[in-house]
Amino acid sequence: MKALSSALLSCLVLALAGAPCRADGTLAQTIARVKPSIVGVGSLQKTRTPPMNFIGTGFVAGDGLSVLTCAHVIQKLLDANPDEVIGILTGQGEVAQFRPAKVQALDTEHDLALLRLAGAPLPALALGDAATVREGQAMAFTGFPLGTLLGLHHVTHRATVSSLTPVVMPSENAQRLDPRRLAQLQKAPYTVFQLDATAYPGSSGSPLFDPETGLVYGIVNMVYVKGLKEAAISAPSGITYAIPGSHMQAILLKNK
Repeated sequence: MKALSSALLSCLVLALAGAPCRADGTLAQTIARVKPSIVGVGSLQKTRTPPMNFIGTGFVAGDGLSVLTCAHVIQKLLDANPDEVIGILTGQGEVAQFRPAKVQALDTEHDLALLRLAGAPLPALALGDAATVREGQAMAFTGFPLGTLLGLHHVTHRATVSSLTPVVMPSENAQRLDPRRLAQLQKAPYTVFQLDATAYPGSSGSPLFDPETGLVYGIVNMVYVKGLKEAAISAPSGITYAIPGSHMQAILLKNK
């Protein structure tokens, strides 16, 4: 009986030890599937060295010619020189290709932007039902957190949904508030996903996806920064926020 109990205990220990390996294997397979759909977002200016300028991350959705990213990423590009071309960066490592894109729609309230490509479609990610997301749920996001200094390399971070919380409206200098911004501040805040995860400036626009299915439930758009903005890199807080996918569904349907 004692020998049988020992054998059963050994089997149980082996089974438990193997469980994380299967979970890691699933995430590894999911990452391989989603990477071709995750792109850099930036601009091209032929007279500049280097000619390509990376700003943030985006991902392909819909019919393979739509790219979702954050509005604040695109707004930086819209303020650029008129001879700069907005677009996406695809490829891997030092072999990155630039593909022009048109800004099809901006939803500044939900910090979303929709880009439109011409030519051949890219593999698209499917959106899940954001209303099913619960606190404690495991997620992951893939993007280009520190840009493309060493080439175009996808980086994946694990995340846990720690809270479904109202969006935090940043404090503003009253002298800088225009009528449009005042109206936005008076609206009821919408819900965002607060994540237990570390993200960096280049992570903006990264898809937040289920580690097993690859379905996208949100888009990473900001981090909580303690102190000066430089602390986002030197001393990350580990608190990241993502816009729920329902707002991405809305901008896609509106511009179908």
